[in-house]
Amino acid sequence: MLTHPLTTWAVDHPWPTAGITAAALAILGAALWGAIRTVRSWTWPPLPFLVAGAGALVCTAYSGDTSWRFAGERLGMVDSTERALMFGAGELALLACAVMARANKAATATEATAGSAGVPGVLVWVITGVQIIPCYATSGIVGGTVRAVIGPVLAGLLWHLAMGLEIRVARPEALSTGLPAIIGRELRERLLSRLGLATRDRTAEQITRDRATARAVHLAAVLELRPEGWLSGYRRRRLAAAVARSGAGTNGEQRHRLLQQLAARRTSGQLATVPLASPWAGTPVPGDPYPRTPLGVTGAQLRTMDPLAVVHLVRSAHPKDGPAEVAALCTEYGVPVSETQVRVALRAGNSLIASAAPALVRHVPDPAPVVPHGARLLPVHCRTALRRPAPAVAAARARTRPVVTAEYVPECPVLDPDDVPDEHDDEVPEGDRDVPDPDPLIEQARAEYGADVPSFRTLKTRYAIGQTRAQRIRDALAAEAS
Repeated sequence: MLTHPLTTWAVDHPWPTAGITAAALAILGAALWGAIRTVRSWTWPPLPFLVAGAGALVCTAYSGDTSWRFAGERLGMVDSTERALMFGAGELALLACAVMARANKAATATEATAGSAGVPGVLVWVITGVQIIPCYATSGIVGGTVRAVIGPVLAGLLWHLAMGLEIRVARPEALSTGLPAIIGRELRERLLSRLGLATRDRTAEQITRDRATARAVHLAAVLELRPEGWLSGYRRRRLAAAVARSGAGTNGEQRHRLLQQLAARRTSGQLATVPLASPWAGTPVPGDPYPRTPLGVTGAQLRTMDPLAVVHLVRSAHPKDGPAEVAALCTEYGVPVSETQVRVALRAGNSLIASAAPALVRHVPDPAPVVPHGARLLPVHCRTALRRPAPAVAAARARTRPVVTAEYVPECPVLDPDDVPDEHDDEVPEGDRDVPDPDPLIEQARAEYGADVPSFRTLKTRYAIGQTRAQRIRDALAAEAS
């Protein structure tokens, strides 16, 4: 029994053989795992595209068999090598044109259109038509028809589907821009218009009503022109049937449409005498809705710019205008801005003319120490004035935080709470009505308080007197103390 030397070596050296086998299996597994990950990472086209491509390849091979036979029988290519190199020229050209047509279709596709295959798309059908000739030349009329349909014709159709199906799936509403597609759409629209089906979103019942309305209008107009005749009775019966079918008797909208169409048809002769204004005399040329700026920039150009840049341009053209005038000019040129935006753009700050506000603290002149009849005025109590912010000018410097300056009113001396008169000081007690002069309480207070000058409230509480008498006593004590 003959054995291979490698097998003999493996049997004689089991451990190295096991190591080599394990390493080979590991390398094979790693290569298989990498191949699977690579295949899974591919972005595969949709399944319909793959099926169409596979069918196109099979039909192209079927067409290639016809080309092989035609090259040997009709073209004289007896050498197998020559025939192998030349027979598939048409199929390769068909495949190349299909790929280039797909690339053109994807490059010219937009959101609204599906793109155009261009010249390669036309060449696909030209090559398909030329390849039909070998089919009939090789197999006759019957076999040639089978070979032509299954071979080049199906190959061209499937390649067309394969190159355009993915784009149509991504955007079903997209329209093709090819010449055959445009001609087909126009013919379809004209045919639908001729059949009265051009208006979309109508039910079959509404289409029947509209047709009956149009027929009723036509019959009514004919009966108006020829009320008598041997067909007048037939026309009246047809008119009644058309009106009934249109639903004008029960549907107000349909009745209004019927009357409007009939009125338009009956008065169509007035179109020849309708007065119209001549479009050739006195028609002004429509100009720019916004005036041209002094800088030579049109309103359309200004409206495409940033509003702050427009403010600077208008201000440079009108340097003496204020923010309000610049805002009005910008609005006139088609860029509506406010006065505040103009001040921000020009760093002009707020208006320096402050509105008149009521003063929080009024200056009270110092009263005279003595007034006629010996009466003394009450002291005036002042409070610290509130801070009054001064206007900040934004054009002076760039502001990073609010800056407020304030003016202060000097603080008035604070009086003793006991010297503040009560709210019932105007009332005169019974003991103050007939007071002799000099007041006897002055001597009593001088004896009790000495050089100290008591407050009004102390005197009023001690002697049960009013404000006027307590003030007179206190003034007398203060005069002696000074």
